[in-house]
Amino acid sequence: MKELHKEKAMPKATARRLPLYLRYLKMLGDSGVTRIKSKEFSDVIQVPPATIRRDFSHLGELGRSGYGYDVPYLIEVFSHILNTKEEKRIALIGCGNLGKALVKNNFRRNENLNIVCAFDTEEELVGLSVDDIMIQPMEKLAEEVKRTGVTVAISTVPSQFAQEAIDKIVDAGITAILNFAPDRVTVPHNVNVQYIDLTTELQTLIYFDETFSKAKP
Repeated sequence: MKELHKEKAMPKATARRLPLYLRYLKMLGDSGVTRIKSKEFSDVIQVPPATIRRDFSHLGELGRSGYGYDVPYLIEVFSHILNTKEEKRIALIGCGNLGKALVKNNFRRNENLNIVCAFDTEEELVGLSVDDIMIQPMEKLAEEVKRTGVTVAISTVPSQFAQEAIDKIVDAGITAILNFAPDRVTVPHNVNVQYIDLTTELQTLIYFDETFSKAKP
C-alpha cells in the first residue's frame, strides 16, 4: 500500500465520515464496481463531491484526475485506517433478541473487539447469561465500566427509551457509542455516536441492487 499522509491530523468531521465511505465502497465492490468518480460517489452517498475530494486528499493521492478512484484500493486504504490494533472492550445495552444475537456473535471476525458485559432494565432478563456473559441491571453500568475497562457501548434500546439509556452510558464515562435506534440523541461534544438504521440500510441495499446489479438486462 502506498504511504498515507500522516504529518497532519485528520479533521474530526473527515474521520467521522470514513466508516460511511468504507461501508458504501464495500457495497460498490460487492456490486462489481471497480472505479468511481467523486460525482458518482456523491450521488450514491449524498455527500458533496468537493467534500469527498477534500476528505480523500487528507490521506494522500488516492485518485487521478479524469480517472476517478479505484474502488478496491480505497477499500484497502479505509480498512487499514479503521482497523483497531488493540482490544476494545464493549458494553452491550439492551438484551432483547438483537442484543442477545450481538453477544452470541461477539465480533468473531475481529479478535480486538470484545463484548465483555451486558445490561438491561427488564427484571426477567437480569441474572440470565448469554454465552457466559451475565445480564446485569443498568445500575451496575458505571461500576462495571471501571472494573472491566470498557471504552465502547452498543445500545439496542428502542427509540423511545434511547435518550435515557444514552444518558446513563455517558454518565458511566463512555464516549464511543453505537446506537441501533435511528432517532438522534443529545450527547456532549466529546461523545461520538454512530447510528445504525436497519430500514435505511435495507433501502440502500435495494438501491445498490437496482442501480449496480450486473444481472441487469
